[in-house]
Amino acid sequence: MMTIEYKRRLEKIENVLQAALPENPDKTWTKGVFSVLPEGTDTEHIKQLLTPCRDLLLRGGKRWRPLLLVLSCETAGSDPETAYPLVPAVEFTHTASLIHDDIEDKAEDRRGGRCIHLLYGEDTAINAASWLYFHAQSCIAGYEAAPGLKLRLFSILNRELRRLHLGQAMDIMWHRNHDFIPSRKQYEAMVRLKTGTLASLAAGIGMAAGGAEEDDVSSMGKIAADIGAAFQILDDVKNLTEGNPGKNRGDDIVEGKKSLPVVIHEERGGKNLRPLFEKAGKEGITSPAVEEAISLLEESGAVQQASEYGKTLAETCIKTIRSRWNGNPAAELTAGLFESMLLG
Repeated sequence: MMTIEYKRRLEKIENVLQAALPENPDKTWTKGVFSVLPEGTDTEHIKQLLTPCRDLLLRGGKRWRPLLLVLSCETAGSDPETAYPLVPAVEFTHTASLIHDDIEDKAEDRRGGRCIHLLYGEDTAINAASWLYFHAQSCIAGYEAAPGLKLRLFSILNRELRRLHLGQAMDIMWHRNHDFIPSRKQYEAMVRLKTGTLASLAAGIGMAAGGAEEDDVSSMGKIAADIGAAFQILDDVKNLTEGNPGKNRGDDIVEGKKSLPVVIHEERGGKNLRPLFEKAGKEGITSPAVEEAISLLEESGAVQQASEYGKTLAETCIKTIRSRWNGNPAAELTAGLFESMLLG
């Protein structure tokens, strides 16, 4: 039954996303997004923005963040139809961040295909993704709501965008310096900002659109940030074990990513990973340093401990949702979503 409930919502979400990022923009869409454009601007120019972003969007993705937005709106007691026009605010922000992240990490593959900057050029990718951050706000600008609510939604989105970029700044600083391993507190701050903030954005916008009081908006946002952190931790563990879909096993080692297994390995006094990060960064994914680093992380127990921590964090969040919104059908769907996504 839950699967049917999710599927129904996800189908509507997909329709909204594709309509907001069309393959062939018509005059109505163009005017709504850009207002009146000067003569000499044509559809081919607009497609320089649309095509790269649409390429990545259509490769799929779990879409759990826009689903969380819809379910949060329902949890607040509102009709889910109220939430659907707002889902681009979350998914387009996420898509833009992936394009920029791949450039900054010098990644090669994303969602089963070559990274957008490798297909279209770094200049086009940077510009298109930057535009998509702003286009993500178009759905709020055109949202049929009282000015006070629209201002609240804009405030939530812009706050989380600022936090997202701070988290990314921390991550970039660390993966550039192979000699530095962050503390557990530093790592958790980074992951709650970089990944948790997108989940918090979804929950906050959904609850606010549903008319929730600030206490509920804040509470669901914090739970969602923790869920986002759990998602990132378990995703990083998967990168070092079976590998993430659409990416290479161990490419986090090549990128010099200071994931939780790396942090725990350092805490435990494990063998020095720094020369392996350096070597893998120079030689790429086929470097023997990649598998050697993964073996060291497994031998120290860091991978297992990180996995257990991520699952415990997720379980705590799920329990909190069921306790705070006990008997709320949408909240139960939210808890079930996180169970299937992180603990299934």
